[in-house]
Amino acid sequence: MIVLYTYGPFFGLPEGSPFATKAMLLLKMAGIEFKENRDGLMTAPKGKLPYIADEGELIADSTFIRFHIESKYGFDFDAGLTDEQKAVGWALERMCEEHLYWLMVADRWLDDSNYENGPARFFDSTPFPLKTLLKTVVRRKIRRDAKGQGLYRHSEAERAELAKRDLAAAAALLGDKPYLFGDSPHGADATLGAFLIGALCPEFNSVCRTAAEGHPDLVAYRDRILAAYFPQAD
Repeated sequence: MIVLYTYGPFFGLPEGSPFATKAMLLLKMAGIEFKENRDGLMTAPKGKLPYIADEGELIADSTFIRFHIESKYGFDFDAGLTDEQKAVGWALERMCEEHLYWLMVADRWLDDSNYENGPARFFDSTPFPLKTLLKTVVRRKIRRDAKGQGLYRHSEAERAELAKRDLAAAAALLGDKPYLFGDSPHGADATLGAFLIGALCPEFNSVCRTAAEGHPDLVAYRDRILAAYFPQAD
């Protein structure tokens, strides 16, 4: 059986990381049984989660996990889509993973109130004084990475405008359809669904949450994904 290495449920979500949530959705969509292991970060092949172990083979990164499922198990996440729809789905995924993600990082890790209510809990079991040191070092690294990526160089108002544009684009593509490309989910739905689950987390007051809540169709879509694949989260 495949072992999926994740962070585990945090913030009232089935999984704290949108990338790990995406990997879970991909495996569930493909009907592949798996078990979770939440102790794999220190041995992660690329230094981050998620990754899977499948018959001795390690595959890191949610997108490469998708490629592995498609090549080894013959499951086509884009079945029935036109080349144009596949291209649109790929572009939407890149928007979520390379742009919206960093807005969510700023919301969760670099806003003092959200940080104390959320990511700071990761260190609750760490003994003092190591706890204080780790919190400082990790948060400093995330701030440096977010500035290096570029989005944290913008003001909060500017980030809010970017979040509005991202979520408006997703809402326009979804329209009034159950899923992005019709009545059944495809690979891009695993990505958008995962990121909306994270963006709409009620524990954070954030520009991403505000932007997503402005689109009732996106909220209903998030609820649909949760009901279909994480019914225990209801």
